Amino acid sequence: MKKKVIKILLSLFLFLIAILFKFDNLWITRVLFILSYLIVGLEILKKAFRNIFRGKVFDENFLMTIATIGAFFIEELPEAVAVMLFYQVGEFFQSLAVKKSRKSIATLMDIRPDYANLYIDGNLKKVNPDEVKINDIIVIKPGEKIPLDGIIIEGKTSLDTKALTGESMPRSVEEQDEVLSGSINLVGLIKLKVTKIFSESNVSKILNLVENASNKKSKSENFITKFAKFYTPIVVMSALLIAIGMPLITKESFKSSIYPALSFLVVSCPCALVISIPLSFFASLGGASKMGILIKGSNYIEELSKVDTIVFDKTGTLTKGVFAIQKIESVGISKEELLKYASYAENYSTHPIALALKATYNSKINESKIKNVQELPGFGVKAEIDKHQVLVGNVKLMEENKIKFKKSNDIGTILYIAVDGKYKGYILIADEIKEDAKVTIKKLKQNGIKKTIMLTGDRKNVSENISKDLMLDEVYSDLLPQDKVAKLEELINDKKDSNKVAFVGDGINDAPVLALADIGIAMGGLGADSAIEASDIVIMTDEPKKIVSAIKLSHKTMRVVKENIVFAILIKVVVLILAVLGISTMWEAVFADVGVSVLAIINALRSLKVNKEQKI
Repeated sequence: MKKKVIKILLSLFLFLIAILFKFDNLWITRVLFILSYLIVGLEILKKAFRNIFRGKVFDENFLMTIATIGAFFIEELPEAVAVMLFYQVGEFFQSLAVKKSRKSIATLMDIRPDYANLYIDGNLKKVNPDEVKINDIIVIKPGEKIPLDGIIIEGKTSLDTKALTGESMPRSVEEQDEVLSGSINLVGLIKLKVTKIFSESNVSKILNLVENASNKKSKSENFITKFAKFYTPIVVMSALLIAIGMPLITKESFKSSIYPALSFLVVSCPCALVISIPLSFFASLGGASKMGILIKGSNYIEELSKVDTIVFDKTGTLTKGVFAIQKIESVGISKEELLKYASYAENYSTHPIALALKATYNSKINESKIKNVQELPGFGVKAEIDKHQVLVGNVKLMEENKIKFKKSNDIGTILYIAVDGKYKGYILIADEIKEDAKVTIKKLKQNGIKKTIMLTGDRKNVSENISKDLMLDEVYSDLLPQDKVAKLEELINDKKDSNKVAFVGDGINDAPVLALADIGIAMGGLGADSAIEASDIVIMTDEPKKIVSAIKLSHKTMRVVKENIVFAILIKVVVLILAVLGISTMWEAVFADVGVSVLAIINALRSLKVNKEQKI
């Protein structure tokens, strides 16, 4: 970058000396112009000739070379130097813009850990994170990055998660808390039991997402790339026709027609479009990462801007997924015994409901008494507890096993428990709605979302109560994972316009639905790995309001892209016509090319800026 600035300044200095000082010897002026030209143009000339031998004839390097060399031949030395000089100024602004966009993404790349402190027999050994295995113990000192996902077994601290989530507020953690790699330990020394190898860790997956994001191009980018391939040869042929055809029509000399032909070549260079469109999307990816939103490719930004229907999962998406026991009703046994059976049956589950049961039971579970545990998706759990057959689950589980029971009318998630084929009572567990869920739905409606829908496996009365509170348009309850897929498929097939359907979820059961949706959005902070992998966009915090920010950003990006296309084409068409008529000079042509490119680049960088309007 510094080298380019020095070249531009040196070339400009020689150019100004040649323009401002009237040397008696014409060759001194010519030498100054040629030196000025070579300082900024030699690199372009080399690229043009190199590309010709590689079969890439028609590109911007070729156009600049033909136009400037032609200007030298007709003794228009100042114009030749000006074209190359201002072209390099445009290239400099492009490099600057890309650097600025990359900088915001680079903050994410800084989360890559350099080492892990492996704890072996009371000693610490500094190793590569790839060498650490599951269940190994690692130590993280204050100021160090957490290299792998794990559970704290000793110590407490505060974590800086800004690079992951975009949130500046530190997160307090203590023993038994799960922590994600990529965070920075701020104060206390902690010991961590590793739960995932490095290649499967949070930091590794995020780095892969960021590194691959620019590979997935939008339709607009692909169109511009194809457009430039056909456009440039047509421009060269048109310039040739102007140079040869105009003298035949006007009866003037061939020399007089070469100048407008060269101006035509300069102005018709598609730099503004070829540079600014991809840059708009790239800047948008950087802007999103600042807010803790990972978008896996610029194609998803374009698709997101077309979304008018958003389908939500309930638990962990619109609700906190932090369950608490509200009520225990037992039949024929004590409440403590009923809770014990439920806690033992759910012992191996990591579902929030299971965690709520075990937290309330708060006694050591004798795992030797648990046998033959079966997870029944959409129904519950079946297990042998201390030689008793225990069923813990929903209404369908009781009906499926022909258990006589009394339905509860309580609002919340109800776990019915049967022991040895007999109904023993139920436990009522309630989940809280997230603080920002209500405002999210309201803001989505204000930003072009026509329909908000909730799909859930929860009971009808619970889901309808939440739906009413959040003012959702539709709700479908008592759904099994395959029912969610079928329902989403139906919603997508029913759409008769070009608008898209997005699905937002976080659980392992959401992965098939996330993959099926036009745009899959995973709540990534605490979300299941499979859901994050199946999604197109990852919200690194568990805040629904970030969906509104992502949609606003997509609308803004597409607006910038359209503005650049219209602006670039309009200015170029006007100056092209003037060039053909011989009215505009090469100076106007330079503005129409480099000037428009610089303005388009500055406009594209608006996608990088995260303003208050994009946040809620």
